[in-house]
Amino acid sequence: MNIPNVALVGRPNVGKSTLFNKIVGKKIAIIEDTPGITRDRIYSEAKYLDYRFHLIDTGGIDVSKELFNNEIKVQAEIAIEEADVVVFVVDGKEGLTANDLIVRDILRKSKKRVIVAINKVDHKASQEHMYDFYELGFDEYIPISSEHNIGFIELMDAIVRDFPKQEEKEEDTRLKFCMIGRPNVGKSSLINALLNEERVIVSSEAGTTRDAIDTVFTYQKQEFIVIDTAGMRKKGKVFESVEKYSLLRSLKAIDRSDVCLLVINAEEGVIEHDKHIASYALESGKGIVLVVNKWDTVENPNIKEYTQMLRNEFQFLTYAPIVFVSALTKKRIHTLMPEILKVGENIKREVKTNVLNDVIMDAYSLNIPPSYKGKRLKIYFVSQSGIKPPKFTFHVNNKGLVHFSYERYLENKIRENFDFEGTPIVLQFKNRGEQ
Repeated sequence: MNIPNVALVGRPNVGKSTLFNKIVGKKIAIIEDTPGITRDRIYSEAKYLDYRFHLIDTGGIDVSKELFNNEIKVQAEIAIEEADVVVFVVDGKEGLTANDLIVRDILRKSKKRVIVAINKVDHKASQEHMYDFYELGFDEYIPISSEHNIGFIELMDAIVRDFPKQEEKEEDTRLKFCMIGRPNVGKSSLINALLNEERVIVSSEAGTTRDAIDTVFTYQKQEFIVIDTAGMRKKGKVFESVEKYSLLRSLKAIDRSDVCLLVINAEEGVIEHDKHIASYALESGKGIVLVVNKWDTVENPNIKEYTQMLRNEFQFLTYAPIVFVSALTKKRIHTLMPEILKVGENIKREVKTNVLNDVIMDAYSLNIPPSYKGKRLKIYFVSQSGIKPPKFTFHVNNKGLVHFSYERYLENKIRENFDFEGTPIVLQFKNRGEQ
């Protein structure tokens, strides 16, 4: 079943981000304190009643100084192109502006269903401006206040009106993985090389998400699904060249995968955008393998030095295995599948409660946390509360006493004792008696 897409568009400072966060709901990010990760989320899955959809945020479209921000425009156009429903957010307090009219023109060309959300209606000024927006010429208008919860249910009902209800379906137990990374790092070539190398039996299935191709193949008598985010296949569009927004397709593939292979171009090394893409896989709780492609092009290749460079760049992925390959020469391609298999096992690894408690209590007595204002953290009991990614719940006297450095210490102890290579792990702390 296709999961519908909803795009939020509008000029800057109309309240899109607040509305985005409200629709998505507060999610606990795995990487709250990690330096070097961009936090500007532009895409997330959202749920409302029995409906599920992808929500896409866009930058504010601004034509100040007569300069039209081209990158923002392309970003918005991609979001609109992908969307089944567009929510056009306007500022009721300020009234209709020239920028709103620019956005309207883009939306009219798209021929998509548009809901105009007139935000900030809790202000007196907005009562005067409300009817100005009908000039935009769309069919649906809903007054809202993201901050004060006005009109939210009406807006959500309108968004999901034509969406299919989420169906319970049998879970597909085959391991799914995808290649993610910037354009031109060799993702598709790597998939082809992998499929040829393993002399696999390949059959194509229609992807359940637009623009992703699922290829089913057999390796060591086991079926796998590789999700290729080859391209949008929309005629006459030049979106491919805008590097940053290829992210959107990667996000859809991440969403449906168990393991993500972050492909890096050995010649170019790591750039900030690679970290950005990796952070989405991490936030989604997916297994991660770092794949350095085009290794044949590196002069005087030194795996040890390159590994150290990657560890420095991806300090939040110290647990991810690194593979060096060449899709072109097929060199070392055989090292990929064993890593994917290993990480696939680790993301669903379950640890026995008594063994887990022995490890944590030993770690606690080895390094007793310092007291704070006369109080000291006590850990009563630990249990594993989830897989994909593995999640551990600590029952403590006061979760406010958990310092992030101590949390990291506990995570390291879990990793030292159990094989969680390639998978993020989540630690939750609950006060005694808390549900």
